[in-house]
Amino acid sequence: MSIAFPFTAVVGQDDLRLALLLNAVSPAVGGVLVRGEKGTAKSTAVRALSALLPEVRVVAGCRFSCDPAAPDPGCPDGPHEDGAGAGAGAGIGGGAGVGQTRPSRMVELPVGASEDRLVGALDIERALAEGVKSFEPGLLARAHRGILYVDEVNLLHDHLVDLLLDAAAMGASYVEREGVSVRHAARFMLVGTMNPEEGELRPQLLDRFGLTVEVTASREPDQRVEVVRRRLAHDDDPAAFAARWAEEESAVRARIVAARELLPSVRLGDGALRQIAATCAAFEVDGMRADIVMARTATALAAWAGRTDVLAEDVRQAALLALPHRRRRNPFDAPGLDEERLDRTLEEFAGEPDSPGEGSGEGSGDSSGGPDDDGPGPDGPGGGGQRPDAGGDGGEGGEGSDSGAPPPGAGGGEDGGGPVPSGAGEQSPVRASEPFRTKVLSVPGIGEGAAGRRSRARTEHGRTTGAQRAEGALTRLHLAATVRAAAPHQRARGRSGPGLVVRRDDLRQARREGREGNLVLFVVDASGSMAARRRMGAVKGAVLSLLLDAYQRRDKVGLVTFRGTSAEVALPPTSSVDAAAARLESLPTGGRTPLGAGLLRAHEVLRVERLRDPARRALVVVVTDGRATGGPPEPVAHAGRAARLFAADGVASVVVDCESGPVRLGLAGRLAGELAGTAVTLDELRAESIAGLVRDVQGVQGAKGVSGRAA
Repeated sequence: MSIAFPFTAVVGQDDLRLALLLNAVSPAVGGVLVRGEKGTAKSTAVRALSALLPEVRVVAGCRFSCDPAAPDPGCPDGPHEDGAGAGAGAGIGGGAGVGQTRPSRMVELPVGASEDRLVGALDIERALAEGVKSFEPGLLARAHRGILYVDEVNLLHDHLVDLLLDAAAMGASYVEREGVSVRHAARFMLVGTMNPEEGELRPQLLDRFGLTVEVTASREPDQRVEVVRRRLAHDDDPAAFAARWAEEESAVRARIVAARELLPSVRLGDGALRQIAATCAAFEVDGMRADIVMARTATALAAWAGRTDVLAEDVRQAALLALPHRRRRNPFDAPGLDEERLDRTLEEFAGEPDSPGEGSGEGSGDSSGGPDDDGPGPDGPGGGGQRPDAGGDGGEGGEGSDSGAPPPGAGGGEDGGGPVPSGAGEQSPVRASEPFRTKVLSVPGIGEGAAGRRSRARTEHGRTTGAQRAEGALTRLHLAATVRAAAPHQRARGRSGPGLVVRRDDLRQARREGREGNLVLFVVDASGSMAARRRMGAVKGAVLSLLLDAYQRRDKVGLVTFRGTSAEVALPPTSSVDAAAARLESLPTGGRTPLGAGLLRAHEVLRVERLRDPARRALVVVVTDGRATGGPPEPVAHAGRAARLFAADGVASVVVDCESGPVRLGLAGRLAGELAGTAVTLDELRAESIAGLVRDVQGVQGAKGVSGRAA
């Protein structure tokens, strides 16, 4: 059995450790979402926390971890008798077993898990054939009264995230399958980690996490040295390293127990409540969940500090943990909180302070209420375990040339002819115009890619479109088709009265159709012909609008640009739409138009991506005026040949025609014909104006969180 890296040995990361400990004290806080770059001890800290949690007492033999003192009356393994006062080892319920103690569990949900693996599965065949409700518990049941950890939660399918967060909010899981219903308790500490570079969670899903913290690796050499030193020491001899930190671990474990016992006695006065409400109103967070989470967090902070009264510093720290991710109104908003504004709000609504009892401020320590407060542990209540030589902030602690031309008929055009260096005529980046709601662009046919909201696909979820003979495990029964298949054989099976004899061959699997996410690859003309007419602002606004659409439809996005004499992959396919938006915003323009080079580079990107993810279909969006003036001697013919490669591969393509002015050559339309795609103008792309939906688009380079969809 591997020995986990000690929680108290993680260097720095005070906010991360504090958020995890507050949830250990009060699971009602609602879990933690940990955002940060790779290699910053996210997973290490979460896995280490489970060793600090107190042991739990369960009904022996109960697969749902019922508490002997208060068993769940609706437990599928019940009924269990109330074990309160029965004494240790007393019999529990109808032969269900006796009470026993076991360590708290940390259950990890894999990104590729199925719905049945998460919520559990019903044996439909047995239910139909024998009338027996047979249920196999899933990970939600196993995580009950422990930790459910989702690494890379932003890569989890949306329907699984919905199920997960619903269970976390309600404290129970409900499984409904063809008239058979199972409900069981599912109260757990939910911890998700994610790297924003790989895409964001939707704002409405962000809101379901109680707290969020941003983690980064330290840039201080001494701190990084300490991270490496501890990691190497643990890898060389895990048992000896754990023994070095055993005292600190025991101190933090004891403090968690003490804080849990104190929590019911903590008083949240009217003054603190007013500050909480005023803060949530000042930062314009939606709904009331933020107020409730802040109240629970502030109460847990007071208990962690050993106090029975909530103070202003508890409210402030609760706001810093509970509000940043709730302020995002659209995918291009960066999470964060204006601390000066927070302090002004708290001061304005301080009012008459609640009168704490004598000594109630003891242990309040640092205003953050964090791991550096004075407390039971030798290194402070957070159990930071900082030795004299320890660092601060923390690390893992445990962890060619292309050529090109446009479609047929393009000519010299405005940017002239002859070879020009790729940087020739370069102009400073143009700011994007305001985004708008775009018309829906989709891939024809029916795919089988990752769940999303763009193109039609065969999925496990969606509307039922038919039935087929069940092969292998039956997951979605088509009841009507099953009855129709079994009905003609009832007399031969000896059935003459009411009822139905169903055999394995009669079972029919429901065939469902939903929506998938696609790879939307943008091929953007950044040549002088686009910038000379001052169209680049409108073009960037259109692409930004399509990126917003891709975010909402759960797509991946990629960006290829071409100008001068060549093309480049500005952004390889990714789920981070904000990364694409940032690259777009800083895109330089000028030079000739090597359209063929841009198409060939895009074709190569798609070829590589098909090897990585063959199920995800592509939609190529070429943003150009159709001119081709750079590349080989015959740039128009070269671009035409490159375009026909997409048509031969059956790749769905759309050309956004950026040509303007009273005289138009129609070159983008001809390019669309070569691509076997469609052409739309910038005006036709606009479905309806959404002025103000994306605020401060020009600041998108600094946006940290954009989306876990791509375009």
